[in-house]
Amino acid sequence: MKTPLFIEQHFHGCYGIDFNTAWVNDILDLSHSILKEGVGYIFPTLVTDSVENIKRQIQVIKNAAGKQTPDMAKICGVHLEGIFLNPAKKGIHDEKYFMPPTVENYKLLEDDFIKIVTLAPELADKGLLSYLHSKGIKVQAGHCTGADLSGCDAVTHMFNAMSGVTHRGESTALTALIKDNLFTEVIADGVHVSDDALKLLFKIKQMTQILLISDCLPCTHSDVREFDFAGSKIYFDGVKATSADGTLAGSTMLLPDIIKILGKKDLLNRQYISNSYTYHGLIPSGEIEWDDEYNIIKVKY
Repeated sequence: MKTPLFIEQHFHGCYGIDFNTAWVNDILDLSHSILKEGVGYIFPTLVTDSVENIKRQIQVIKNAAGKQTPDMAKICGVHLEGIFLNPAKKGIHDEKYFMPPTVENYKLLEDDFIKIVTLAPELADKGLLSYLHSKGIKVQAGHCTGADLSGCDAVTHMFNAMSGVTHRGESTALTALIKDNLFTEVIADGVHVSDDALKLLFKIKQMTQILLISDCLPCTHSDVREFDFAGSKIYFDGVKATSADGTLAGSTMLLPDIIKILGKKDLLNRQYISNSYTYHGLIPSGEIEWDDEYNIIKVKY
């Protein structure tokens, strides 16, 4: 099997590197190593933090992008997942930094390198969504409870940190399933979403609207087992990463690892890999060659 290189549009780091604290050289090293694993494009994702720290890290990521060489996964921009979320679905995020999703508050950290913003649409000033779209930014509903997703391009990590499917009333997940033009991120690592929930998503949702993501943490592909993330101490047991109270954090796999899981479960569709290119208006570049066990044989870039 051959596929295009992957686009990681939602991941917080790997190899022990956290985008919320990384330096320029850390990010350059990460982008060099991750290309060898089949990831050709990345959107470093910043978790909730102070405005000052987020502004600093956007500049660090932006500076790294300006120093990249052809043997590195291209840094396409920042995914801002934080600050404008609903405390009722905060997950691992530190709510002390949450702010109302308004144009005025967004302008406190605005930068032309922000390309994706995850927010709670039910709390948002409708003017904010229009403002973000006017800047060419993808708006994603996440860590939220609202069912009105009319101003959104996608939902962030489907089923996780959102109001779930209900047979009476409305919910974020239900709207995401039935709204045909809405893209849906999903973490298909076997931990964040059950096989039955994945099958439901793949059966109901148009295959052209599904975005595979990793949402992976700094411990991914490293020896790190305990680390600070989003204001909490995170513990990685070799399978999943959680806070001390058991709250599930992001995944501990890169997209190539997730593809292997989906392939062995016979749940993989190559369309899911191509969808990210459509979503971001990118032309497929490079190629991954896989064996019958979904191990990578060769990466061409």
